Amino acid sequence: MGESGKNFDHRRGWVESRLFELEAVFAIDVAAFAVMSNHLHVVLRIDIETANCWTDREVLEQWHKLFNGDEITQKFVKGEVVETHEVLRLKHSIATYRSRLCDISWFMRCLNEPIARQANQEDSCTGRFWEGRFKSQALLDEAAVLACMAYVDLNPIRAKMASTPEQSDHTSIQLRIQAALRGEQPISLLPFIGNERKNQPKGIAFSLQDYLELVDDTGRIIRNDKHGAISTNSAKLLTRLNIFQENWLKLTTEFGKLFHGPVGTLQELTSYCEHLEKRRRHFASCCQHLMAS
Repeated sequence: MGESGKNFDHRRGWVESRLFELEAVFAIDVAAFAVMSNHLHVVLRIDIETANCWTDREVLEQWHKLFNGDEITQKFVKGEVVETHEVLRLKHSIATYRSRLCDISWFMRCLNEPIARQANQEDSCTGRFWEGRFKSQALLDEAAVLACMAYVDLNPIRAKMASTPEQSDHTSIQLRIQAALRGEQPISLLPFIGNERKNQPKGIAFSLQDYLELVDDTGRIIRNDKHGAISTNSAKLLTRLNIFQENWLKLTTEFGKLFHGPVGTLQELTSYCEHLEKRRRHFASCCQHLMAS
């Protein structure tokens, strides 16, 4: 509700719809999301392999779904002759767009700007839709990914906007549960592919059923008026991730407070920082929350 008493809940639907429009354009997969009343949480996977496999024409076709490009890119896509002196400029445009289509900053820009315009038009005003610029963190291993996904999926329960995951509107967990009841997975979300990666191009290397059970168990514990405990099956999953149950509850309730940079085991963090020539010590103290030992 706004200060005027007007209900803005429909705008959460705008954000969710736009998120999936962009997922179909960018080489970026949506693993988890939760559209809250005044902010958005989203877990994304950059799909470099897909971006690199796109032909030059496919890159431009994807980009033109969002932007007009220029006269040369339009000519190329239509199959018209590109003059010799225009080829270099065309190649530069294609390289630029290929890079942008797997860039999270461009993804968020394309998400935020149209939503802001739509909200401003509705309110007859100008300005930003979100209060500040988005913050991003690198998730370096499976434990970090799963912990962050559960944190995101449980946002409405922590905020007391919903009692159960299936009642959490505008979230990935609701979509996954609805699809699971039909024996399916949402085509717009990065799929769970079980514990085997064989013959699977991409996906989350865990069982969907295990994840849904873990989130449900955790949600029951988080809610003050529900007694619950981690089931034997969920406990096995946490053991596989090398996370203590006590740490898991802390991760799924305080992930945003615990981590202010890349998230992963000390080994993964070291490799990441060496690659980017960053100092590991700025982030290493947070690793203890992700490890059982």
